[in-house]
Amino acid sequence: MLKRIVRMTFQENKVEEFLENFNRNKEKIRNFPGCHHLELWQDENFKNIFMTYSFWEDEKALNQYRDSELFKSVWSVTKPLFSEKPSAFSAKKIIELP
Repeated sequence: MLKRIVRMTFQENKVEEFLENFNRNKEKIRNFPGCHHLELWQDENFKNIFMTYSFWEDEKALNQYRDSELFKSVWSVTKPLFSEKPSAFSAKKIIELP
């Protein structure tokens, strides 16, 4: 299982536009083949910084999403709203303590 975190900093006056777009598409993203989990986080101190946290079957599934029309349509609305370049991280869990 691949864990993916994408950190996005938005122009402060574009946060609502981002949230509307995310809410319109969150179920489609979550139900995309290979996606097992999706969360949206907001930074505690900077209200214009958000992170998505998602679980993907593997890198192939993530790349299929990134090559999809769904991703292209969501990203075409999201990208112009940024105030900084987003950063993304993919990782696998190796240890978990209950």
